[in-house]
Amino acid sequence: MAFTQEIVDFTGLTDPKIRTKLEKLNIPLTVEETLKIQNDMLGRAPSLAELILFSIQGSEHCSYKSSRTHLKQFTTDGPDVVLGAKEDAGVVAVATDNDGHRWCVVMSHESHNHPSQIVPYEGAATGVGGNVRDVMCMGAEVIACTDSFRFGDINSNKTKWIHDGVVAGIAGYGNPLGIPNIGGDLYYHDGYNENCLVTLVTLGIVREDQIIHSYAPKNADGYDLILIGKPTDNSGFGGASFASVELEEAKKDQNKGAVQEPNAFLERHLLKSTYALFDILKEKGLIDNIGFKDLGAGGVACASIELAETSGYGAEVWMDKVHIGMDNLHPSVYLCSETQERFMWVSPPEITSLILEHYNKVFDLPGVSEGAQASVIGKIRDDGQYIVHNGDDEIVNAPAPEITEGFLYNRPYEARMKNCTEPNILEPTDYNKVLLDILSHENMANREPIFEQYDKQVQGRVHTETGRADSGVMAPFNSEKYPEEIRNVGIALSTDHNPRYGLIDPYWGGVNAVVEAMRNVAAVGATPHAITDCLCFGNRKNPTRCGSL
Repeated sequence: MAFTQEIVDFTGLTDPKIRTKLEKLNIPLTVEETLKIQNDMLGRAPSLAELILFSIQGSEHCSYKSSRTHLKQFTTDGPDVVLGAKEDAGVVAVATDNDGHRWCVVMSHESHNHPSQIVPYEGAATGVGGNVRDVMCMGAEVIACTDSFRFGDINSNKTKWIHDGVVAGIAGYGNPLGIPNIGGDLYYHDGYNENCLVTLVTLGIVREDQIIHSYAPKNADGYDLILIGKPTDNSGFGGASFASVELEEAKKDQNKGAVQEPNAFLERHLLKSTYALFDILKEKGLIDNIGFKDLGAGGVACASIELAETSGYGAEVWMDKVHIGMDNLHPSVYLCSETQERFMWVSPPEITSLILEHYNKVFDLPGVSEGAQASVIGKIRDDGQYIVHNGDDEIVNAPAPEITEGFLYNRPYEARMKNCTEPNILEPTDYNKVLLDILSHENMANREPIFEQYDKQVQGRVHTETGRADSGVMAPFNSEKYPEEIRNVGIALSTDHNPRYGLIDPYWGGVNAVVEAMRNVAAVGATPHAITDCLCFGNRKNPTRCGSL
């Protein structure tokens, strides 16, 4: 089926007519953003594909357009920090061998909230998959996962359905990957009835000089963009925009299409094959000649443009070279779908054949999963333009920085949340009853029914497994693959915070989240070296919500 370049011209339209047109096209841009795209960024009427791409890359999920200014307050460097909050995952040095090489823990923290609310199993499972790929794409071997849940009223049947589906999804994806789950935390509160929070931490290990970066290397003009993994379909299309808007019950069925479909066994094969490729690239001294990135929100478009633009380049993509799993979809779907189990390499042309043969022949991707393969779909450009071809049509042609960083807001916020004060708790008359009430409360109960569904000892690295202490403890380098002098190094990880503190005061809620997690780590004899956060907030246009952020 052929598609022509559909132009969407807003010239001369009133604001209400522009808004109506955007709603009909299901594009979550504001009138102001739309006019900025047409009049300032492009200087012409945009194509439909360009509007969709700008809406995804300009979503809160991708661009942090409201929060970026506030996030700059964080300290993201230090003596042990090899890579702060800049790429797909952070990297912290934890050991040095006798040859002076620093060995590092790679850490990614991510949420999958909206998907888990409407399709619990698939939402949580794909959250694990994406988080694991973020760590692996730094050149790391993945060694651990944790999860952190916030669910609604425990007496609600809907909460029970979401709870059971999410836990099963975490287990159903993480266990087949052969990655141990070393901890987590859980709270119930009716404030999460209509929007659960599901956050995940994944850990990996890598030697500092063997880190692979999620951007094109120097002098990359003309380098190939290689798409690896599952064939692209319509699953997860619009997932980035969907993750950045308020959930509406009436649109529940419509939004299910924005949730991806998981295939843990394909991902396990992709992990194994990619670890083997890492070894080849190390042996040939090619680690610094390539770039590597997970296909997260925004799919092919997101990965290709961010790999290029981060290094000051542009990119060119040909949609007819993308291997697909469904026919007759609009090209913007192939371009922006968040189909799972995919990632992308930036490769010098002289290495490309090695990568293609490695995945397609040596590890037989097409034979392992129908339609899966490695394909060259584009190239890096040195002029900063992002161009996408669909057959004979040029459906996107825009400056790469405008697409990735075009929108930035300094939204008004209220310094303190309304109606949030410290509760007035009366003096109890029976402290024994109070103690029993606390011990029987769902937020204090034993979590064994959850963590017993997870594989906790696979890989043989776990020293203190979930449920045995305040933090998970493991020895990441305890095999003959690693220098003998670092094999006894241990690491500890905790995820924790009490959300009720945030209802009283967001600032002190944040403080207590940090100190509670650090106490948990200290309680097992470890020294805190780095923290990560996964901030999940409501409508960013609400001054109270912005104030809590």
